[in-house]
Amino acid sequence: MARELHSARLLSKSLISESAQCYHFDFVLEDLESFPFISGQFISAVATDSNGKQQTRAYSIASAANLNHFELCVNRVPQGFFSNHLADLIDLPPSGRIQVHGPHGHFILKQPITDSIFISTGTGIAPMRGFAQWLFPETGPDAGIDRSEGKEIWMVYGTRYESELYYREEFEALAARKPNFHYLPTLSRADESWKGLRGYVQEHVARIVEERAARLGQPLPAPPPDPTILPAELKFDIYAYICGLNNMVASVRERLAGYGWHRKQIIFERYD
Repeated sequence: MARELHSARLLSKSLISESAQCYHFDFVLEDLESFPFISGQFISAVATDSNGKQQTRAYSIASAANLNHFELCVNRVPQGFFSNHLADLIDLPPSGRIQVHGPHGHFILKQPITDSIFISTGTGIAPMRGFAQWLFPETGPDAGIDRSEGKEIWMVYGTRYESELYYREEFEALAARKPNFHYLPTLSRADESWKGLRGYVQEHVARIVEERAARLGQPLPAPPPDPTILPAELKFDIYAYICGLNNMVASVRERLAGYGWHRKQIIFERYD
């Protein structure tokens, strides 16, 4: 069954990291009055390449739902058809349009909101930005609402260089306004001038888990859940949301499993 395609017009495009050739895009779906999606979901973009072959690529939405708009965060990849197709768009018709279908995916926040660790690398930050915008909306009719319910939210973002910290100013400003939102960027190849965290995300996630358990008087490894509770009905007081390349995702999952975390506490999405 063919999926319904919608025409998305480019409103704006900005290069948010020259060293990584990472672009931010703002699109509007002109044939829809609203595009309701859940933060963390993705769209599939469709285009025809120079050989006449239809190409499809999934991209996490880098924003919360906002009327008929959606935003993307995409790195230009050498020899990559779709990333270059997007990066070369201009915000003038007809070249500033793409075809999309969606929303799709189940990488979404668990309800009710709990303490949460958002863990990402590279463009895996896209759905995390959507989570943050939904929890702490700053624009639109919901501006000023705080959906975090006071829960602790840690955003652990790993990349190589300081120039590749996508949306850094946004997250720093949010952390300054919201004491329960903790922005923790870490660099694996930082130069001497960097004053922040160093190393890989799993190291800092481990510290968060250990310090939180000690503060709450919880044992590590955590005891297994009550076996009489059906798996679909299990609830936890903290969840981890992971998005990035497979090696990172697997490493973080292994680290959390070592603390006795249940697999249902660990929600992840890989893009390789």
